Amino acid sequence: MKKILSALMGVALTVPFINSIATSAVNFPLKAQIQSESAIVINLDSDVLVHERNADVRQMPGPLVNVMTAVVCIENCESLTEEVTIDQSVYASLANIEYPEDLRYADIYDGDVLTVTDLLYAMMLTSSVEASQTIAHHVCDGDIDAFVDLMNKKADELGLDNTNFENPTGMYDPNQYSTARDLATLTQYALDVPLFATIASTAEYNPSVPNPQNHESHTAWIWEHSNIMMDEESEYYYRGAKGIKTGNLSAAGRNIIAMASKDGNNYLTVLLKAPIRDADGENQFYHLDDAMAVFNWAFNNFSYQVILADTVEIGEIPVTLAEGNDYVLARPKEEITVLWYEDIDTSLIKKDDITWDFETVQAPVERGDRLGEVTLTYSGEELATVELVAVSDVKRSPSKYNLYAAKMFKDSKWFKNAIIISSVLCAIYILICIYSYICYKNNAKPFDSVYAIPKIKKKKKKKKNTNKSEKQ
Repeated sequence: MKKILSALMGVALTVPFINSIATSAVNFPLKAQIQSESAIVINLDSDVLVHERNADVRQMPGPLVNVMTAVVCIENCESLTEEVTIDQSVYASLANIEYPEDLRYADIYDGDVLTVTDLLYAMMLTSSVEASQTIAHHVCDGDIDAFVDLMNKKADELGLDNTNFENPTGMYDPNQYSTARDLATLTQYALDVPLFATIASTAEYNPSVPNPQNHESHTAWIWEHSNIMMDEESEYYYRGAKGIKTGNLSAAGRNIIAMASKDGNNYLTVLLKAPIRDADGENQFYHLDDAMAVFNWAFNNFSYQVILADTVEIGEIPVTLAEGNDYVLARPKEEITVLWYEDIDTSLIKKDDITWDFETVQAPVERGDRLGEVTLTYSGEELATVELVAVSDVKRSPSKYNLYAAKMFKDSKWFKNAIIISSVLCAIYILICIYSYICYKNNAKPFDSVYAIPKIKKKKKKKKNTNKSEKQ
């Protein structure tokens, strides 16, 4: 029965969430008192953060880092069906860590053969250090530090600015930290990574490869999810709960990332640093108490409500050259439906932050034409922004338009250009006329001999004086 439920949960995680107008986060008051120091609650259907507490305070995440270990493995491993032989030396040194009581094992022995997928199940369900260390060793050919570098590189890609990884197991390290907000971002990303959602929401798993030398009964070799909210026999059973990861550290408290679904609504919560023991020193599962409390609060106090109908007239803008009314009413282009806390009256949402595209518009105006936008806010937080469009058509008055056109023509660039061109053409025409007149006068004037070329008279040759000598 548990296997069937787990399968159904895995399928449910892959169903597309319903559409709604994207809204910004509003930190609604949490009614229940919780023990976790940091908390965040997100509705996954509309991607709305409905509550946060110390969401940016750095905490030690413990084995919650296995979420990133799984992401890096799935995205970088060539084959998830490849079989890996367990080598105890890969994780033997972990026995010498500062808090050995934090180590979690999954009944995996030296020489066992498991697929990479099997190792992912062991890690996500039980926080198995054999599995997480072996995964890192396998993906990066024995270089655990290289695998941690991939984890931090992925954190940078996702914008997890308050996160740093030092190991893939989640064991105590003062330099390994994250926040509720970063872990929520990481988890939302991980849920879209192939196979992750199925693994993280599985209640129990039987490894795919029999290892009779260490496990006589293969069917009895079962790994159960550490989030006992999925266990119907547990006092912490919560109908609709799904994984995703628990992680406890002696030095930092109890942590959990969990999902829950009810009536088509899906919530994700990250709870960090819940006390491990009560005032009397008794072990307590405050992280599970807190998870159940926030889920009950979310399911019982939130619903989708119309906060702005698309038929509401919320403003008007003047219209020039209109025939009839000299204004047009505006309405939202679409109806705004948001996830809303039922104890808060939606009338408290401000709807008067309107930005018009123009001070006035000129007719004609068609119904549905964009006029501006309105931003809805609550307690200083922006909820949504939607376009404002014309409620109805506004026709243009022919007489008003003709008068407007006549008035505006003299100020238009076309009129100015026409004047310049006309002036130039007139000047050219006048010059042509003057030139033609001069030519005409020159052709009609009688010939003046003054301008004629004078004739040159030929000089008479003198006769040689042959008798000159004689006279002398």
